[in-house]
Amino acid sequence: MINGIVLVLTGLASFVIAAGLGKVCIPWLHKLKFGQTILEDGPTWHQKKQGTPTMGGIMFILSTVATFLLALLIAYWAKTPSLSTFPSDMVRLIAGVVLAVGCGAIGFLDDYIKVVKKRNKGLSASQKLLLQLLLSTAYAIVLYTHGGGKFDIPFFGVIDAGIWYIPFCVFVIVAMSNATNLTDGVDGLCGMTGFVASLAFLMIASFAYLMFGHCLFAVALAGGLAGFLVWNLHPAKVFMGDTGSLFIGGALTALAFGIGQPLLLVPVGILYIAENMSVILQVAYFKLTHGKRLFKMSPLHHHFEMSGWSENKIVAVFTLVTMVGGVIGVLLMVFA
Repeated sequence: MINGIVLVLTGLASFVIAAGLGKVCIPWLHKLKFGQTILEDGPTWHQKKQGTPTMGGIMFILSTVATFLLALLIAYWAKTPSLSTFPSDMVRLIAGVVLAVGCGAIGFLDDYIKVVKKRNKGLSASQKLLLQLLLSTAYAIVLYTHGGGKFDIPFFGVIDAGIWYIPFCVFVIVAMSNATNLTDGVDGLCGMTGFVASLAFLMIASFAYLMFGHCLFAVALAGGLAGFLVWNLHPAKVFMGDTGSLFIGGALTALAFGIGQPLLLVPVGILYIAENMSVILQVAYFKLTHGKRLFKMSPLHHHFEMSGWSENKIVAVFTLVTMVGGVIGVLLMVFA
């Protein structure tokens, strides 16, 4: 009962802080002229969004981290029974938060170069990948040295991947953070799918032994994203930018690895995987057919935009897909 109250209050606090920060951050971003530059290779009607403040991901990053740390301290002080006090478990939990913030910092640097230095592409692909590899490798090593390379495979049980756990972890982190980054192309899309995915991991963590700390992180993230969506739903008054989208990818990955269930990212993050694969398939098909396109435009949400879907319809359908994936993930956690 007490745990439920703490979770609800943590989520509500994160929501209020993120929504409240919009009152301060959006005018501040306008004043600093931190407006989004819309690339010409996107849908033409996106040009009307030119100048909308970006880097708004700061709002839910601050609310998520602040409320999580406060709630964790309270739970630790109150000696909450379901909160693990094993040093290795706490290290893995905090390392996950550091990973998410680190991913957000890489996104912030990318956004800063775009909007302040006026370089539309931001960090080069190689620069961004290098930073992601360094960060994810450090995180993977921390996890490996504080619990080994073990994780659960539904219907098969726990396996020990040994040293191969590290490259596996690195691959998943880089892939997922880039996938959430690609998903951020329609008002409210990355925020809504991230909100649903974080709730799914909240449920998954609640069924894991002594994982209350991860429950707190998941609910803080969900509350922060809900508060951000007050300002980000169509028509968006602020964009999260790479700052926010990379943070979401890092946070969801940290939750999955933190509770030893990285493979549940497949159903829970199925929408992100589809967005990522649409880009890969588009490029491969274009090269193989010497100029033909598999989709009208990639990532996948742009294909549906070009097919006549409204932004609200895309968000609704993609969120529903994420909800179905989240339910499957929870069921696998419970029954597999």
